[in-house]
Amino acid sequence: MPTPPSHTATGPFAGLELLSSAVVLVDGRLVLRYINPGAENLFAVSQRKLLGQPLERLLGTPPGLGAALDNALRTNWSYTGQDITVARSDADPIRLDCTVTPVETAGVRLLLEFRPIDAQLRVAREEQLLHQQQANRELIRNLAHEIKNPLGGIRGSAQLLHHELDDPQLREFTDVIIAEADRLQDLMNRLLSSHCMMRPAALNIHDVLERVRRLILAEFPALDIRRDYDLSLPELTADREQLIQAVLNIVRNAAQALDGHGEIHLRTRIARQVTLAKRRFKLALELQVIDDGPGIPEEIRDRIFYPLVSGRDGGSGLGLSLAQSFIEQHQGMIEVDSRPGRTCFTILLPISDRV
Repeated sequence: MPTPPSHTATGPFAGLELLSSAVVLVDGRLVLRYINPGAENLFAVSQRKLLGQPLERLLGTPPGLGAALDNALRTNWSYTGQDITVARSDADPIRLDCTVTPVETAGVRLLLEFRPIDAQLRVAREEQLLHQQQANRELIRNLAHEIKNPLGGIRGSAQLLHHELDDPQLREFTDVIIAEADRLQDLMNRLLSSHCMMRPAALNIHDVLERVRRLILAEFPALDIRRDYDLSLPELTADREQLIQAVLNIVRNAAQALDGHGEIHLRTRIARQVTLAKRRFKLALELQVIDDGPGIPEEIRDRIFYPLVSGRDGGSGLGLSLAQSFIEQHQGMIEVDSRPGRTCFTILLPISDRV
């Protein structure tokens, strides 16, 4: 009987636990001996379930990779494969570069390191978007402050004029001015509300999601909201009201895109060794809101989180911008992937100390 594989790396491979890159160790029969947290997160798998299984269970059979691994075992030479497509069980396929290094330690023969092809481009793009969004929000905040003062004067003058007018038809005009001033005042308050002081406390993310689910179903009773929760997730330290509002804005955006008819999936998972706002965290919450609607129009896809940008007639363009502001205040981030028939908003929130 072969010795059962251990769950964690020991000896010369102990440091692999802390690497952000995805690393897999196999023996001479290409049987999985170790999967580091980075690989668990990348491939959306659990080491506990795959150890002792053939490498094919993790990677499938990408063209040319099997022959290259056999050659690396036979010649003891390193190998680098580029643009390898790997399917994942609960996520879209990913394109990777793979470096194979022969080793001979504790029954391990090959070390495989995987790097998403677009990883560096993604980091650069996230930093660029972060700077753009910060500058844009600062501009909007300053604009909102500048509008609030004259807006109050307009509303006050309209009220005084309303009381001086005897003609009911003329009073209708002042009623319109007052109502529109109130609407703009509410808009300015919402633009500024994302910078309110946080009130963090321990909370269960699924309590937040159930609250959002009830609110959305009350507003859109024909929706089918499906839940795929990881009930083993630990508690978050977060502002409950801000988090409810952030998730509510995203789910409501999906419901409106579906015109109140269709499916929305709420999915929670654990993510390991995640970098958020240039900080490394051992564990993070991955929350996904997935709908089967028409998708985000291509012309606004890169600006969907900007204030006043909306793909819906009559939309204020504030919901997603406020959601992003609330998530960023929690040291998290929001990503979106959209195409016709599937739009997925992914929220990442840290739930452990930095490493």
